[in-house]
Amino acid sequence: MPRAYAWLVFALSFGLLLSDYMSRQVLNAVFPSLKLEWGLSDTEMGALSGVVALTVGLLTIPLSLLADRLGRVRSLTLMATLWSVATLGCAMSGDFVEMLVARFMVGVGEAAYGSVGIAVVLSVFPRHLRASLSGAFMAGGAFGAVLGMALGGYVAARLGWRWSFGVMALFGLALAAIYRFAITEQRLRPAPEEGQRAAAARPPVRRPMTFRSVLKALFPTLSVVCVHVGSGLHLFVMGAVLAWMPSYLNRYYGMTVDRAGVAAAVFVLIGGAGMIACGVFTDRLSRREPARPWRMAIAYSLACCALLGAAFWLEAGPMQLALIGAGTLFAGGTAGPASAMVAGLTRASMHATAFATLALANNLLGLAPGPLVTGVLADRLGLLGALQVVPLVALAAALAFALGRKHLGASMDERL
Repeated sequence: MPRAYAWLVFALSFGLLLSDYMSRQVLNAVFPSLKLEWGLSDTEMGALSGVVALTVGLLTIPLSLLADRLGRVRSLTLMATLWSVATLGCAMSGDFVEMLVARFMVGVGEAAYGSVGIAVVLSVFPRHLRASLSGAFMAGGAFGAVLGMALGGYVAARLGWRWSFGVMALFGLALAAIYRFAITEQRLRPAPEEGQRAAAARPPVRRPMTFRSVLKALFPTLSVVCVHVGSGLHLFVMGAVLAWMPSYLNRYYGMTVDRAGVAAAVFVLIGGAGMIACGVFTDRLSRREPARPWRMAIAYSLACCALLGAAFWLEAGPMQLALIGAGTLFAGGTAGPASAMVAGLTRASMHATAFATLALANNLLGLAPGPLVTGVLADRLGLLGALQVVPLVALAAALAFALGRKHLGASMDERL
């Protein structure tokens, strides 16, 4: 595949991921406005935020399998159109229930995008760039959250919170149209060589895959299970921080909605930069030592726990903000290494489904419960008290990665 076209695929796929998270995270920027207008509790606001990740987690595998049947390009376009229309529905919601339904439909549209999108990106680049590209691609979620919160807060302060959702919807619809015409299924397939063409002329003999064989292919060792658990638990912290940082700055620093959205976006931007940096750093250190990503994932989890844990026990002020920024740098640091480990431990033919299972773990263990559990704790302990507890989940993630590394056999080391 031409290098320029490969980067075009990455750029447009990355752009759609920006739209994905802009539509998902714009809600966080307007939390104070919704709380004031509709009188919502922190638990209800956490539910509005978490329902998208919960829906993504539940539907990512079946919709990823459906995408392989319909064609990945067509599926990605349909997904982007659906989540954009649903975001427009959020703008027209009249109460909590209508907003919850619209947010559910946003989750349906976004359910398989992460797994199918990253499978498309990795299919057009060489193997040794897996952790870097995975980290860079997934960082689009953080950058999308930045744009969603910063732009959403700005628009809400001037035009009202409904326009915040409307702007995100229009951006997604425009980008979906561009993607549909610029990327084609045929150009994503590599041209076959002479021997491959001869083999393709013969009818293939395929064995039907049973549910048991699929599970065995997706989870060939205990180490793969530990990657999923560790990655999901680590993203619990990031999900909580992404959702509640605007409200935290509004309540404890007295910032207005637009200022809190912009300030919170800075922390999310740091998290996205950390995803990329940690992925590149892991690739650089792992070329001659395949087991290194496991140790790096453990280190990132411990650093996140220590820095954020210390930050939320300090008084509000510059030192606390500096430590929150440092902790956020590592809050998504395991995304690249985890994707690379899953890709190395599973067959290439199963990568789309393997990434779907990883997305399932990330959402059901991390991004969905993170905002909701934090909201429940905030109603009982206050938002500050809830955020003091949340970083301890990263410690559990480190333990999961350590257990996975312990059961990693020599043969699996070579496959990484």
